[in-house]
Amino acid sequence: MRKELLALSLVCLLPAQAQKINMNITEEFSPYVFGFNLEHTRSAVNGGLSAQMLRNRKFAGKPQANLGLSLRWFPIGQRVLFVKSDGDAYTKHICLPNMRRINERSAQVIQNLVEGQTAGMGQQGIALVGGKAYELRTVTRVSKPVSLKVELVSHAGDRIYASHTLSLVPGDDWVTNSFQLTPSASDAEAAIRYTFTEQAELIFGALSMMPQDNFHGLRRDVVENLKQIGPRLIRWPGGNFAGEYRWKDGLLPADQRAPLQAFTEIETQPHTDGYDYHEINTDDFIALCREVGAEPLLTINLAWQSPEESAQWVEYCNGGAETEYGRLRAERGHPEPYNVKFWSLGNEMGYGHMEGPNNPKSYTEYALRHTKAMLSAYPGLELFASGPYPNDEWAAGSAAVLSDYVKYISLHQYLLPPGGLHYASEEAARKTYQGTVENVFAVREHAKNMRRSLDATGKKLFISFDEWNQWYAWYRPSCVTEGMFTARVLHLFINESNGLGMPVVCYFQPVGEGAIVIDQLGSRLTANGQMFALMKAHQDGKLCKVEENDDLSTTATLKEGILTITLINEKYDQERPFSFPLKGKVQEALVYTSDDVLPYSYFSTSPLQVKADRKGISTILPPHSVALLRIKMK
Repeated sequence: MRKELLALSLVCLLPAQAQKINMNITEEFSPYVFGFNLEHTRSAVNGGLSAQMLRNRKFAGKPQANLGLSLRWFPIGQRVLFVKSDGDAYTKHICLPNMRRINERSAQVIQNLVEGQTAGMGQQGIALVGGKAYELRTVTRVSKPVSLKVELVSHAGDRIYASHTLSLVPGDDWVTNSFQLTPSASDAEAAIRYTFTEQAELIFGALSMMPQDNFHGLRRDVVENLKQIGPRLIRWPGGNFAGEYRWKDGLLPADQRAPLQAFTEIETQPHTDGYDYHEINTDDFIALCREVGAEPLLTINLAWQSPEESAQWVEYCNGGAETEYGRLRAERGHPEPYNVKFWSLGNEMGYGHMEGPNNPKSYTEYALRHTKAMLSAYPGLELFASGPYPNDEWAAGSAAVLSDYVKYISLHQYLLPPGGLHYASEEAARKTYQGTVENVFAVREHAKNMRRSLDATGKKLFISFDEWNQWYAWYRPSCVTEGMFTARVLHLFINESNGLGMPVVCYFQPVGEGAIVIDQLGSRLTANGQMFALMKAHQDGKLCKVEENDDLSTTATLKEGILTITLINEKYDQERPFSFPLKGKVQEALVYTSDDVLPYSYFSTSPLQVKADRKGISTILPPHSVALLRIKMK
């Protein structure tokens, strides 16, 4: 049906009620409605953006039952003793000792009990690309001279793709060895093995393996996909994870940063046994923002970090070389200040899953102490307050009280269609689709309720809608149904953010949880990600007023004489005509369509047929589709 529709003669276009795009009524809109989160949750960083290929490389958590070997590793040898050593760990924390969870710092001890026996440990599920160089590091201590063999092998161990031998000698300090391995063949299910034959004790403090082409420890392919979706603001390190984060630990080398046990481990770190391995620090995050063209938004650990530590973080990011922490940043290779202006005072404070103050009065007391310390370090900050919003009690008791210092108030929302997600029949799929795409109006109402709550304070306060998504999008495959919802919500934010006083909007979250799907060998945009990449066309344009647009079907922006229009036909199985009384030359016309809307579906793109005559410009969109028009105006 779709191919036949695209082949229709232009003279057969259905009549449509013309939508008027008024290019005489334009306005700027915030670039930060194209914002995203980068939170260390689930597989967004570990197993996602991070280029690190080894799991549990710093040996966090309890050992395997009756074995003594860290989780995610397999034993090698018959008479080998494995012991987890918490008192002799290589990893450490710099600050927040009062926050220490359990089993964050540990080393892996291997005792070979028989001379000549091959002893050691390995890890399976290592995806290799033949001919690609990988960087490896070992941090070790030994009781006597040991020849440590590091091998990349097949799953069964019967093929060796690359190997390297390290000569280790005893000493009082940990020794780091760096080397490269280039496998001779590709293998998506390879293994890595660390073995020795001496009757000796070997202790691993940390291990590492990354592709040589990594970007500040991040995967190049994922960084390129982030560029495609056009982030203009990235919120980091959380979200919930902000309550676990210790920014000063990032001053340590990546291998030495102790893992961070999650307070809400089942929700935030289920894929890494309840621990984050602190693979990204402040410097890496700023480098990422600059690479993809985004402003950073940093969230402090309000519950556990002292106001002095928050101020020191600000100084590290923004201070000149004459300041203590600005000088430290410069000594670490970053002489120019990062000039981070956006800072959030915690995340979702007032909810039971977050530690710290849980009522507006106590939160405000905490926030004021941090605010004054941070502003003393750098007066030009723009601060964000948290809380269980929309909430009139919090608006009056916290947002209004903080309003002399804090102008942005955080709002979050996650949605499911009424009745949940059901795709196993045509009727169920239709109902799920319709409920999902109609949720855009629930997003609008949520923002309006927030606006009413803040306006009631009589203070000039802005909304930061800095978490939005479908509920549990991170635990299921994306599909065109959710892509259509994303397209409609982006139309809502572009068209109405000014009227709502909502200059900041952040999707939760692109990497591995909605917009970019990732496996060990590659990554690609989901249907959601495709819509972000499409709507990027509106960035830096002036918003034009569109009449008869209550259904959010149309967004139009003007830039340098080019009118960019995106159109949405949200109908499940009906075509929709569009008509505009415009005079201009169509320079680009694309339509994003799909044969179905079920999980695992994506949009495909093709040329869109457009009729341009004296009456204007018109076209027809197939069901559940989105279109892009670029018109050179006369």
